[in-house]
Amino acid sequence: MSYVRAAALSELEEDTPKRVEIDGTPVSLVRTEGEVFAINDICSHANVSLSEGEVEDCSIECWLHGSSFDLRTGKPSGLPATRPVPVYPVKIEGDDVLVSVTQES
Repeated sequence: MSYVRAAALSELEEDTPKRVEIDGTPVSLVRTEGEVFAINDICSHANVSLSEGEVEDCSIECWLHGSSFDLRTGKPSGLPATRPVPVYPVKIEGDDVLVSVTQES
C-alpha cells in the first residue's frame, strides 16, 4: 500500500469534513472521536459530495437525501442509500495525515 499526504492534522476541525483529492479520487477526511477517517467523498445513492454533510456518532450524513455512512466501514445505516462507499486506510505521522487509496492485489 502506498500512502499519500492528504492534509495536515492541524487543518482538520473536529466533526467537520474536509474534501481532498488523492490521485484523482475525491476523499472526505473526518476527524472525530479521537481518530481520522478517510471515506470516498461521493454518495453511493446520488452523485453529491459527502463532505458537505454533517458528522455525528462516527458517521457522515449526505446533505441531499439524508443517507448516513459509517466512517469505519462505509456501510449505509439508512435509506435511501443501499450500497457502501469505499473507506481508505489512514496513518498519522507528526502533523501529516497520510491516506492510501490504492488497493493491494
